[in-house]
Amino acid sequence: MGLELFSVRKALQEDLMGTVKKVAAIGYEDVEFFSPYFSWTPEQAKDVRKLMDDVGIKCLSTHNSFANYKPENIQKTIEYNKILGTHFVVIASSGKAQNLDDWKKIAETLAEGHGKLRAAGLRGGYHNHQAEFTPIEGKRPIEVIAANTPRDFMMQFDVGTCVEMGSDPVAWINGNPGRINSLHLKDWSKEKGYRVLLGEGAVPWKQVFAAAEKVGGVEYYLVEQEGSDFSEFETAQKCLDAYKKLHG
Repeated sequence: MGLELFSVRKALQEDLMGTVKKVAAIGYEDVEFFSPYFSWTPEQAKDVRKLMDDVGIKCLSTHNSFANYKPENIQKTIEYNKILGTHFVVIASSGKAQNLDDWKKIAETLAEGHGKLRAAGLRGGYHNHQAEFTPIEGKRPIEVIAANTPRDFMMQFDVGTCVEMGSDPVAWINGNPGRINSLHLKDWSKEKGYRVLLGEGAVPWKQVFAAAEKVGGVEYYLVEQEGSDFSEFETAQKCLDAYKKLHG
């Protein structure tokens, strides 16, 4: 059970090491660093890895810009993720796509990057937002990505954005067996949007967990919170407590 560190982004910007320590102390077992990690030096990455080892927390995946899969950046991406002990290098956003052909080209870049990652002992992944579940020409872009990437390429599932766009999260998991290796546990409600805490929105969490564990091939969960009525760390604690109650 982990925390996408975008959830505590203000604290992370002010004190990277202190934030990782505090997230571990709350009880999270994993952290997901997002794109600013790419601006570190190799020495900084090694210092972060040592800290994680010391406090007993892992980094199973990183959240990356699309540029990190491009030929000029992929070796640096591999180097930093190997240092951190990452398993998955996840693209957080694809940039602009106007039609299904654009999404197919995006999938081709993802597949190419995944091949290079695979050769280095890593795996690629893609994180959906609202756009991927918004139909274009009668088809959801997320389906194009899934159909045009290898079976061992992870479809990291942001549950809240799927629900916001009116798609069935359980059906999506069941339709992609073995590929939903991690989920961003982000809730959503019509009244509060993404400021609602885990378990207080419209996502059918018990059914989602059951599908993820029976069919999806989930290896780890990540809380992602874009904001709430509480401080960042209060929110992280409340979401972890809610997960334990919901999941059992």
